[in-house]
Amino acid sequence: MSLEPGLVLVTGANGAGKTNLLESLHVGTQGFSPRSRSDTQLIRQGTQAARIELTGSRGPTPVVVGVNLSASAPRRATLAGATLRSAEQLRSELATLVFTPDRLVIVKGGPAARRAYIDRSLARLYPARAHIAIDYATAVGQRNAALRRVALGLSDRDVLAPWTAQVADLGATLTASRRDVIELLQPGFAERAAELGVERASLGYDAELLTIATLEARVDRDIERGTTGAGPHLDEIAVSSGDRDLRTFGSQGEQRLAVLALLLSEAELITARRRVPPLLLLDDALSELDERRRRILSERIGAVGQTIVTATGAESLPLAPAQLLRVTPGRVETD
Repeated sequence: MSLEPGLVLVTGANGAGKTNLLESLHVGTQGFSPRSRSDTQLIRQGTQAARIELTGSRGPTPVVVGVNLSASAPRRATLAGATLRSAEQLRSELATLVFTPDRLVIVKGGPAARRAYIDRSLARLYPARAHIAIDYATAVGQRNAALRRVALGLSDRDVLAPWTAQVADLGATLTASRRDVIELLQPGFAERAAELGVERASLGYDAELLTIATLEARVDRDIERGTTGAGPHLDEIAVSSGDRDLRTFGSQGEQRLAVLALLLSEAELITARRRVPPLLLLDDALSELDERRRRILSERIGAVGQTIVTATGAESLPLAPAQLLRVTPGRVETD
């Protein structure tokens, strides 16, 4: 099966395997599944291994990717025949954005979901800064372990100093980087959201830069609780329409449109910055939208690059796709 450039519509009954097809494309381009980190859940029942092979192009450059999954061995990936250090290294080579219905958690869920989204966007938009969120989380984990040792009387407070300095430094860098990402996303997010009917959409991030003084001022409480109680790992990122926080006061339809607007904004930024559009995977994105919004969304995603959209029927897509695939259990047929 080969996928045509442009907008590809995947149709089939519920449970036919449409989501599995999109999931395999995500694993094949990003090295991991958007729904599960367990390889055994990705392998067909009754078998011990699976392989995903993809061919395509990144601008004028041909791309050949292979990902091997095993129930008993680590995941392996190759790009242009070269074995990568880890399968997830594909993320730094290929850009893929995904929408699934559970991605509404970005708006309707707790602060951690929004922080994670912005940190993933940071890695995609500023690849050189991809390590910051990971390094910060590691430093916080080490400081928390040191706090617990102090609380148990196993270490003196002096052991906290290097971790406090590292958490403050990385925390300030992460906060500043998140601000950069939100500043980049905001104009496109507001524009795409307005097109879809969410007026005056905005991303809010009022966090202050973390300092050593901030951490030291609360060290007694941190020791008592065994956790670092200040820093960007606790920050909130608001998604609003005017003065309404969409998490609390937005309808599910508005929350869906806000997530899609974020995705479109980031896709346009990736295209401008990398000069190659990302692959868009939209699972059941058109449901719950009226005809006008389905048309607007279809026109936008059709202009981004290659987009694969799933729906139960072809009538869900107002525009003629470049390619139509029909999925039945175990089979994908091309019209």
